[in-house]
Amino acid sequence: MNIPGTDGFETYPLMNNYGYPELELIRGEGLSVYDDSGREYLDFTAGIAVCNLGHAHAGVTEAVVRQAGTLIHTSNLFRSSLREDLARRLLKLSELDKVFFCNSGTEANEAALKLARRHAWSQGEQTRTKLLSLPNSFHGRTYGALSVTDKPAYHEGFTPLLPDCVCPQSVEAVLDAIDQETAACVVEVIQGEGGVRPVDADLLQAIEQRLHDVGALLIVDEIQTGVGRTGTFFAYEQAGLHPDIVTMAKGLANGIPIGAVLATATVAEAFSPGSHGTTFGGNLLAMAAATVVIDTVSQPEFLKRVREVGEYFGQQLTTVAKDVSGCGLMWGMTVENAGEYVRQARDKGVLLTAAGGQRVRFVPPLIVSERDIDTVLARLF
Repeated sequence: MNIPGTDGFETYPLMNNYGYPELELIRGEGLSVYDDSGREYLDFTAGIAVCNLGHAHAGVTEAVVRQAGTLIHTSNLFRSSLREDLARRLLKLSELDKVFFCNSGTEANEAALKLARRHAWSQGEQTRTKLLSLPNSFHGRTYGALSVTDKPAYHEGFTPLLPDCVCPQSVEAVLDAIDQETAACVVEVIQGEGGVRPVDADLLQAIEQRLHDVGALLIVDEIQTGVGRTGTFFAYEQAGLHPDIVTMAKGLANGIPIGAVLATATVAEAFSPGSHGTTFGGNLLAMAAATVVIDTVSQPEFLKRVREVGEYFGQQLTTVAKDVSGCGLMWGMTVENAGEYVRQARDKGVLLTAAGGQRVRFVPPLIVSERDIDTVLARLF
């Protein structure tokens, strides 16, 4: 279905946040999606790093259908063994202690920021309110998450933002900004919206050490990098970090909305009854889908395969593209005009996303093969 241009704005029922999408996708299977004319596209967006097991995954589909026919939603006023079992799986993988489920990445980051400030407050440190982030960061669109996002264009028209949120102009300067008034610093191991740029592990470790020296918390945003995207279940494993709080979403339920905040026991205590909440977070449909995803992706052989294919992808992309960076199955390259490149790729049967004016991002489902990569690169180059 071709959506009309601006002349059709009055008849187009959706707000203009995303412009006028020209492509309607109606079906998917594995790495492939199909439009309403039956044309196939190789999906190297995965719903922006969401559909880690590909489209119409049999296990996820079966779990969702079974749960939908049993019970979809009860709220957090009632216990759920499904929710508790999923939480235990995540805690075992992360070596953290408590989980809060929500519905999206920005909600997870919003909750993490609230948790960090409330933890300081609960310790009697009412002046410890500063929230730090890194240059080129992206953490979401709600007010707290937006306030620690270093994207001035996203701030336009929404100021004033949350007070005491600071983003120094260099990663090194973050170290100098950490002081006794700092509640937490939120970092990405690989900055996805920042152009798929890995952050130096030594610097991240130095930030962690400095935070802990002054009694502040480290929040690692794993919303795009988590659930096996980089070849380990969490990207922070490769950076040698020991976070106090971890946020997750995207790939966790293969397309069913979900978010999660993981924390140490001491930090988690700050969320006492009534201090934070969600109506739909932890709903049983999302829990059922996420259980299948975690059980699949966390297998050592699955993660090993992601690393192998990811290494191949990076090597092959480097031979044909400029300024390639990334890890696992999360890669970026520099082009003259990212938006135009994405449009041309779509015409060639490949779906990609822009991550900045000159950066194009590849985040295929984790089930991608070397042959799929060869096919995509042959179409693009």
